[in-house]
Amino acid sequence: MIRALTRFSTRNAWKVIALWAVLGVGLAMLSPMLISRVTQSQSGDFLPASYDSAAALRIAEENFGIDPDATTVTVLVARTDGKALTPADEKRIGAEAAKLAQRRVEMPREKDQPAFLVPDRSQTPKVAPAVVAPDRSFELLAAELTGNAADDGVQKVFRAFRDAARAQFAEAGMRTGFTGGLAEAADSAEDNRTATTVGGALVMGLIVLLNVLVFRSVLAAVLPLLAVAMISGAATGAVAGAASLTGLKLDASTPGLIAVVLLGIGIDYLLFLLFRFREHLRARPEQPAREAAAEVAGRVGTAITSAALTIVAAFATLGVASFGQFRSLGPAIAVAVLVMLLGSLTLMPALLAACGRKMFWPSRSLRRQPREGVAARFGALVARRPAAMLFASVALLGALAAGTVGIRMDYGQGGSSGTAASATATEISRALPAGVSDPTGVYVTATGGGAVDPGKLDGLSRALGKVEGVGQVGGTVLSPDGRAARIDLFLTADPQSAKARELVSGPVRDAVAANTPAGTSAHVGGTAAIFADISVAVDHDLAVVFPVAAALIALILLLLLRSLLAPLVLMLAVGLGFAATLGASTLLFQHALDKPGVSFTLPLVLFLFVVALGTDYNILITDRIREEMQRPGPVRGAVARAVRHTAPAIATAGLVLAGSFATLATTPGSEQVAFAMTLGILLSALVLSLVLVPALAALLGRGLWWPLRPTPRHGSERAEEVPPYREPAPERLNA
Repeated sequence: MIRALTRFSTRNAWKVIALWAVLGVGLAMLSPMLISRVTQSQSGDFLPASYDSAAALRIAEENFGIDPDATTVTVLVARTDGKALTPADEKRIGAEAAKLAQRRVEMPREKDQPAFLVPDRSQTPKVAPAVVAPDRSFELLAAELTGNAADDGVQKVFRAFRDAARAQFAEAGMRTGFTGGLAEAADSAEDNRTATTVGGALVMGLIVLLNVLVFRSVLAAVLPLLAVAMISGAATGAVAGAASLTGLKLDASTPGLIAVVLLGIGIDYLLFLLFRFREHLRARPEQPAREAAAEVAGRVGTAITSAALTIVAAFATLGVASFGQFRSLGPAIAVAVLVMLLGSLTLMPALLAACGRKMFWPSRSLRRQPREGVAARFGALVARRPAAMLFASVALLGALAAGTVGIRMDYGQGGSSGTAASATATEISRALPAGVSDPTGVYVTATGGGAVDPGKLDGLSRALGKVEGVGQVGGTVLSPDGRAARIDLFLTADPQSAKARELVSGPVRDAVAANTPAGTSAHVGGTAAIFADISVAVDHDLAVVFPVAAALIALILLLLLRSLLAPLVLMLAVGLGFAATLGASTLLFQHALDKPGVSFTLPLVLFLFVVALGTDYNILITDRIREEMQRPGPVRGAVARAVRHTAPAIATAGLVLAGSFATLATTPGSEQVAFAMTLGILLSALVLSLVLVPALAALLGRGLWWPLRPTPRHGSERAEEVPPYREPAPERLNA
C-alpha cells in the first residue's frame, strides 16, 4: 500500500503538489476561526465531574450564573501622590468604573486582515468595585472579560481595556495596576514577544543553514520548510474538523504545541528522504529521477510510516486519561501526525519526482562518490570498538539517570516574576491576603435539593477562619434561588502556588468535611482547588498511560522489525534515554536552580515526546542495519555502513527537532519542557541511535533479529569492508 501510494504520487507529481498547496493554504487561513470554535477556556472544565472542584464549578455555573468562560482581572486604583483614599476619591473611582462597564472594547486587528478569518473577541467588560485596602492606600476593582487567557485575541482586548482604563483614571489623578491570570499572560506575551520572534527566526535559520551545509543546495534548503508549512496548515484544519465532529474541546495551547511537533517531525521525514534520494542517485546515475524517487520513497516510506505510527500510538493512549486536557491533546496530535504522514508519503515524494536532480542544484556532489568523511570513520569506530562505545554511552546515560533519585513534583502554577502584573500582585499582598483577587469558594447545597439555611453555616465559617493560611473569610452569599450558598476564602498564599494547592487539598477540605451541617453537602472550588485536583488526575494518568503507551510502541516495533529481541533492545534503550533526560532536568531545576521540583506534567510530556519521537531515529538506524546485514560480508561491516549512511540524516534531523523544541523556552512557564525535550531529542539522536543501538547490533550480530535473522542475499551489491579506524581529520561532515 505504501509503495502504491508513493508510486502514484511520483507519477502525478504536479497534481499532488497542487492539491496540497490548495489544502494547505486554504486550511491555514481558516485555522484561527476553526480552532477558536473547539477551544475551552478554563482548566477546571477538563476535570471529570467526580472531582470536588469540578462539582463546585458546576454549582457556580448553575446556581450563581457564573460564566465558565469568564476570566477576572483585578484593577488596583490609587492616588498618584501616594496618599490615602478619601471618600471623594472612592466616589470618583466608582463613577469611572461605571463608565468602563458601559464601554465596548474593540479587538485591535492587523491591517488588511480579513475579518472573517480571525475570531472577534470584542466585548463589554463587567467592572465593579471589589474592596478597599485597610490602610486605604488603594481600591480594587474586578473586571470580568470573556475568553481564554491564552487566546491572542482576548489578550489584545485586555490590553485595549488596560490602556483605556489607565488613561481614564490618569485624568482623574489616579494610577492603576492590573493583575490576574489574563493580565499575567498578556504581560508575559508582551515581554517575550521579541524573544519569541527571534527564537522562531533562529530555528528557521538553523534549518536552512544545516540543509545548505549538508546538501549545498537552495531547493533542498527551502523546500522542506515550504512542504511542512503546507502540510501543517492542512493538519491544523483536520484537527479542528475532527474536534468539531467528535465534540472534543482543546486547550488554547494545543495548536502551538502541534505546530512545533509538526515542524520537527516533518523536517525529519523529508531529510530522511533527501539523504536516501541523494545516495540512490549517486549509486545509479543512469536511472531516471522519477523512478529513483518512487523507489526511494517506497523504501524509506516503510520506516517513516512505522515511526509516525509510533508517535500516533503513544499520543492516542492519552485518550484513556482522566484529565481532559491530556485526553484532548493526545488525539489532536495523533490526527496531526497522521496528516503529516500522509504528506510525507505523497507531497514529499512528489517534490522529489518534480525536482529530480535539480533538487541538489548547484551542488555537484551527485557526479562523484563522496570521500570517506567523519560519518564513515565514526561508523568504523563503533563497529570496531562496540563494547567500549556501549560502555561509554550507558555510563553517560546512567549518570544522568541517577539524578532522578529524590525527584519531587512541582504543582505550582505561579506566574512569571518581573512582569507588571506580578508587581501589582505583590503590592496588593502587602495590605490584603494574596488570594483577595482570586478567592477560594466553598459551595454548599442541600442534599435534598431544597433551600439552604445560611444561619446553619456560621460554624463552618468559623472553622474555616481558624485554618492557618486562610487570611479572611467572606460573608455567606445565597444564590438567587436560595438553593446554594457560597463562602469565599481569601488565602494568604498566591492561589496559583503550590502552597495554596496544599492548603486547599489538606486543611481547608478537612475543615469543610468536619463542619458541613447535616443535610447539606459542600465542595471547594477556585484556582487552588482546581489545580489540587488536576495533580491527582495527572498522577492517576501517569500510572495508566505509561504502560499502555509502552505496550503499543513495543507492538509496532515488533511488527516492523519482525523480531522479538530487537524491540526489547530498543525499548530498553529509549527507557534509559527517558530516565537520563528526566534525571538531567531534576539535577538542573530541582538541585542546581533550587526549584521546588520538576513540573508535574514533565514526566508524561517527556515520555510521550522523547520516547515516541526519539524512537523515529532508532527505527531508521535499525531498519538500515537490517538492510545492510542482508548483503554478503561481516556483521560489523554492515553496522559500519549503516552508521555511515544514516549518521548525517539522523544528526541533522535531531538538531532540527531539538531546535524546534528549544523555541518553547520563549514561552513563559515552558522552560523546563523546552530544556527536557531539547536534551531528550539530542540524546536520542546522537547517543542512542548513533552509538548505543549500533554498538549492541555489532555485539549481538544477526542474533539481534531473532527468531527471523536476516540472511545475506547472494548476488547483491558487494559489501564494503570496515575501513581501518584513524583519527578524524578536520574536514566537513560527508554523507
